[in-house]
Amino acid sequence: MKKLIIITVLLVSGFVQSQTNYEKGMQKAFQLWGSGQSVEASNLFERIAKAEHDNWLPPYYAAQVLITNSFSEKNKEKLTVQLNKAQDLINDATAISKDNPEILVMQALLHTAWVAYDGATYGMTLSPKVVELYAKAKAIAPENPRVVYCEAEWNIGGAKFFGQDTTPFCKDLEKALDLFAKFKPESSFHPNWGKDRVEMLLKSCDK
Repeated sequence: MKKLIIITVLLVSGFVQSQTNYEKGMQKAFQLWGSGQSVEASNLFERIAKAEHDNWLPPYYAAQVLITNSFSEKNKEKLTVQLNKAQDLINDATAISKDNPEILVMQALLHTAWVAYDGATYGMTLSPKVVELYAKAKAIAPENPRVVYCEAEWNIGGAKFFGQDTTPFCKDLEKALDLFAKFKPESSFHPNWGKDRVEMLLKSCDK
């Protein structure tokens, strides 16, 4: 019995230590990202992902950092490297958590980065995929604020491109803002981003 207790204590201690290392690593990665060290942040998220085989969050965030940076990248060679790596990370996250609306949104954003870079080349092939991803994410999690907001921003971009009215999609942004007020992430590390972006977009809607 004593041996069993000792083994149990050791196992629990190891688990707590493991969790602590994970939490410290994630916090450090977010700090790096917040201070503008995006390459270092993505690399750290990726290292955490290799240690946390059953956790979709580290590869998800590693991909998000790369995708976010890609919207300002003008060099196609660099863009290709970034987005190909991001795609691999999304694939890893998806293998851990299938039909996850947060990952579906990230995949849609990756496609959007390509369309934003060169709409003439990538718009025809990737736009239908983006629409399909948001439809799938919405069917799974209609109350997820990122699903609603990212789809709305995508639709606003399309409406502007074709000279159409963006008003209906601005209403979707208002809905997303309401959903953000109610949304509670599963943990401190689960996705909870986007509210600031929605508020900024709504200001543009009022102009």
